[in-house]
Amino acid sequence: MASSPAVPPATPPKGALSGLRILDLSRILAGPWCTQLLADLGADVIKIEKPGAGDDTRRWGPPFLRDRGGAETGESTYYLSANRNKRSVAIDIATPDGQALVRRLLGRCDALVENFKVGDLARYGLAWEQVAEDFPRLVYCSITGFGQTGPYRHRSGYDYLAQGMGGMMSLTGEPDGEPMKVPVAGADLATGMYAATAVLAALRHRDRTGRGQRIDVALLDCQVAWMSYAAQATLVSGVPPRRLGNGHPSIVPYQVFAAADAPLILAVGNDRQFVAFCVFAGRPELADDPRFASNAARVRNRADLTPIVGAIIAARPRRHWLEGLEAIGISAAPVNTLTEALDDPQVRARGMVAMVGHPLSERPVPLVGSPLVLSDTPPAIRRAPPLLGQHTDEVLSEILGLSAEDIAGLRASGAVAG
Repeated sequence: MASSPAVPPATPPKGALSGLRILDLSRILAGPWCTQLLADLGADVIKIEKPGAGDDTRRWGPPFLRDRGGAETGESTYYLSANRNKRSVAIDIATPDGQALVRRLLGRCDALVENFKVGDLARYGLAWEQVAEDFPRLVYCSITGFGQTGPYRHRSGYDYLAQGMGGMMSLTGEPDGEPMKVPVAGADLATGMYAATAVLAALRHRDRTGRGQRIDVALLDCQVAWMSYAAQATLVSGVPPRRLGNGHPSIVPYQVFAAADAPLILAVGNDRQFVAFCVFAGRPELADDPRFASNAARVRNRADLTPIVGAIIAARPRRHWLEGLEAIGISAAPVNTLTEALDDPQVRARGMVAMVGHPLSERPVPLVGSPLVLSDTPPAIRRAPPLLGQHTDEVLSEILGLSAEDIAGLRASGAVAG
């Protein structure tokens, strides 16, 4: 698989969020996804991890990163996907010294992101109510399964549960099959993106007023919001959509079809395109059939039209359709494997695969790039996902001014590691 070359600019421009510091008390995916987005944009993200254990996802494998000798390192690719551009500090917040360190760091941070269960951080003196008075400019973002209020607030939250409870699974899968989850943790990822947006909005407000605030972001809320037009149609009509497999609820033909050698996506977006498709396919009479003459008619008669289009597509190889349809302005695309997607010339041209040095690997490690393109302050991968506690001494000395002797004492007491 080819990838974009690792050729950073001689003097990388500062990120748009350069000068902001985020204390990251989150783990797994939604929280780290939020803070990785902020870090990509230039924020200094300090990832606080439990000594000896760290982020749970470090062990979520295989696959794992391999070291210089080819042995598995224990650093999972799952962890690598959500933790670049951060500095890891191993602090045990169950100890008084550890709690005191986190509070001192808060005084030098603009925002905190955490995803503990509701009420859990209060045991360590780090709940919003316990720090807001001392740090009035702090933006405090809590990410949970169900939010800080409501009857489910004390439940543990997972992406799978949010997909099921939020309606996503009811629409995913074949019409006569069982409900299916989206294989990538969409609820977690959407929640991380919503959380990052909320943090930026709260920081903007803080810069105007001098006041920080509490942010309450929940997986279930974000999954429901992410249902978008499907949820809106249900609210207005009172009728929930049904599963259509690869079909579209309001456009036909707009789905996967099997060509003679491989599947493709055919996306006929309007009546003019349907006429052009029929002519190219050698079946111009279909566009004049009253059952198919308008999109609304095609939606009502999809059971009649879909097998006809399927038989037409199956008669030719995929390349015939992709090249021919592109030439007449009709959208079509291959159904790629992830290997094919990551090696696609458009993906590589956009820098969506980047090579980054890693302390455990002799060769640069490929990472998925940022999809954001900013002309003056582009996101950059400045740091590989950190080892557990890799930056403990660096951060404590740089930010808190602790001496080597101070840090050694904290390490001896078990408050820190690294």
